[in-house]
Amino acid sequence: MQLNINGETFEVDDGDGLRPLLWVLRDELGLTGTKYGCGAGICGSCTVHLDGVAARSCQTPLAQAAQAAIRTIEGLAQVQPDGSVRLHAVQQAFIEEQVPQCSWCMSGQMMTCAAFLEQNPAASEAQVLDAMQNNYCRCGCYARIRKGVLRAAQLAVQPAGTA
Repeated sequence: MQLNINGETFEVDDGDGLRPLLWVLRDELGLTGTKYGCGAGICGSCTVHLDGVAARSCQTPLAQAAQAAIRTIEGLAQVQPDGSVRLHAVQQAFIEEQVPQCSWCMSGQMMTCAAFLEQNPAASEAQVLDAMQNNYCRCGCYARIRKGVLRAAQLAVQPAGTA
């Protein structure tokens, strides 16, 4: 089975197609930025994008994922023609606001935020915060996450180079 992940094509053994995408990403492809949290699709640590929509990879069967363009946290930043890396607005905001503590949930937090802002660039503060409600943080860094998410929303609507 072929998977399109972060713009690259990977060939994986599909078995019955029911294996969760999370384990293929982590165990077979070495894309360990996507974390295992609860295994039930509740916490959000395993969030990736399927065709630009946030999805819980621990609950996404491989057969379903194979039909979509998959983006993981490793594919969020963009490599520029000169080889430099341009961080996504969410990554930049989380760095500026010093959001991470243990970082276990951060890739899921960032992927959820990025998908929402890409689909809703002019979202209100209330809409942005509502979109993040179903991502959990074991460390309780919600105030810092909130600051990072709101900063990401600001950066997402600013022209490049004006942040």
